[in-house]
Amino acid sequence: MDSREALVALNMIEHVGPVRARLLLEHFGDAAKILAASHSELLRVHAIGAETAGAIVRWKKDIDLAGELKRISDFGCHVLVAADERYPPLLREIYDPPLVLYVKGSLTAKDKNAVAMVGSRQTTHYGMESARKLAYQLAYVGVTVVSGGARGIDTAAHQGALSAKGRTIAVLGTGINLVTPPENAELFERIAQQGAIVTQFPFNRPADRQSFPIRNRIVAGMTLGTVVVEADLHSGALITSNFATDYGRQVFALPGRIDSPRSKGCHDLIKKGAKLCEDAADILSEFEYLFPQSNRPSAAQTGALPALELSESEQKVFDALNGDERAIDEIIRHSGLPASAVSVALLSLEMKRVVKQLPGKVFVRNR
Repeated sequence: MDSREALVALNMIEHVGPVRARLLLEHFGDAAKILAASHSELLRVHAIGAETAGAIVRWKKDIDLAGELKRISDFGCHVLVAADERYPPLLREIYDPPLVLYVKGSLTAKDKNAVAMVGSRQTTHYGMESARKLAYQLAYVGVTVVSGGARGIDTAAHQGALSAKGRTIAVLGTGINLVTPPENAELFERIAQQGAIVTQFPFNRPADRQSFPIRNRIVAGMTLGTVVVEADLHSGALITSNFATDYGRQVFALPGRIDSPRSKGCHDLIKKGAKLCEDAADILSEFEYLFPQSNRPSAAQTGALPALELSESEQKVFDALNGDERAIDEIIRHSGLPASAVSVALLSLEMKRVVKQLPGKVFVRNR
């Protein structure tokens, strides 16, 4: 058993989290030596009690390491450990970096310039469109958009980045083989092709109350800053922003209507010092050393993006307009596309200046 396999096994043992694992590694020097240690040897390590020591000693009885390694191979993913070059460098800096990261897709050197985008699962149209727009703008200039793959703002953030043909990473609060929510199965496949699906949890680990805060610390930990697009005062997105603050990373918040409960969390963050964010320029300005003004397309400042070739979905939506003003329901009917696909395509077409939106969710060709 090599060191990587031993870390996979250690990650699967209950009561051994990243903090205890770090103490054990500092004491024994290698994960394989931890797994081979006796109960009494383990108890000599600070903060390792009888329960944790017992779980480690019994690991061969409780953990199916061979099965897990086979699942990793069969699923087509791979495992990164902190010593690997592709392990996110910013994530190494936090207090409790994951022992291992299961990755479907690939992490690249470009991902060091990553920004988290999070928000509520229960969203407004304003929140969804804003998230898609911001993610599109960021991905277009080379920023990797990181989110949690959940319903609502997370989904919109991933969609926006993909529409810009940029990189996006979904950090899961489950095992990598579980799709939550199930309707995002196709989205996850696209993310894996254009970025990565990432988790610290072993295969078949379901979501629970503990798993999402654990996931949120990774989202905040691997990014330069966190953008909260839409969140009420009790949203889990605020947990991510709290982690970002703890890690010394920048927090941004998108303002909303003053009478909207779904924007109360964002407004509270702004009151507490988060930077008010209206478009990508507000985010990029905080990282001038990475994205100097001279290197940014003027589109990143204005919110409009230069024209690109149209994708198949964009072309269908463009054709459905047929030179006339059409409401979104008519566009859905004439294009034959799902509502979600039409919404993403319209946003992309607006940014390419091909389509413009009129009051009342009515769209028209721009040229």
